[in-house]
Amino acid sequence: MNDQQLLRYSRQIMLPDIDLDGQEKLLAARVLIIGLGGLGSPVAMYLAAAGVGNLLLADFDTVDLSNLQRQIAHTTDRIGQTKVESAAQTLRALNPDVQITCITQSLDADALKTLLAQTDVVVDCCDNFATRFAVNAACVAAKVPLVSGAAIRLEGQVSVFDNRQLDCPCYRCLYDEESEENTSCAANGVLSPLVGIIGSMQALETIKLIAGFGKTLAGKLLVFDARYSQWRELKLPKDKNCPVCGNAN
Repeated sequence: MNDQQLLRYSRQIMLPDIDLDGQEKLLAARVLIIGLGGLGSPVAMYLAAAGVGNLLLADFDTVDLSNLQRQIAHTTDRIGQTKVESAAQTLRALNPDVQITCITQSLDADALKTLLAQTDVVVDCCDNFATRFAVNAACVAAKVPLVSGAAIRLEGQVSVFDNRQLDCPCYRCLYDEESEENTSCAANGVLSPLVGIIGSMQALETIKLIAGFGKTLAGKLLVFDARYSQWRELKLPKDKNCPVCGNAN
């Protein structure tokens, strides 16, 4: 770590839970962020600011005027630009030391397998079940922890699915593949600060996984009600009959 990095991350290094060792782990880490919208924006910005050394940004969508109410990594003059390139501009301005890889194609099973072979944590910030199920299956197979978040209307949720722990459930234990598909903000609406709250929690859980301090949300689901500013914590048991992570597989 050079002098500039010591100064940049000094307030974080001061924390006994992080210290120099934790900061070095962050600098060496590779994190895949899937979706650079309302959740992915604060996730990417906080991870870049915290010094996560390698960020892989995956999204095939472009910036639209309707995104700007909540997707804070993007700006008005970038409408029409790909979200990954727009987010990359923001992150480079925030922390030029971070290595950024932009992925604009849809991720199939083979692409996910290749990416996860060199990834420490995956952060799921997408808004459709099909992608979430595919990402979850790839993370289970590769034994890479998955930080999952969702926000819609006035409610959000966040959890960690860490298949390195034998008793930890996966995303498929929580939702079956018959789950309702119409979960986009475009169809349902969302309050702008809500995605910031959930995205910030995802960034926090990612940093904890990398630096190795505290206790993550593995095996738990946090649900946030923005209308009343209330959190609920639910325990998530592992489904032994889960077709993705169950004992029979």
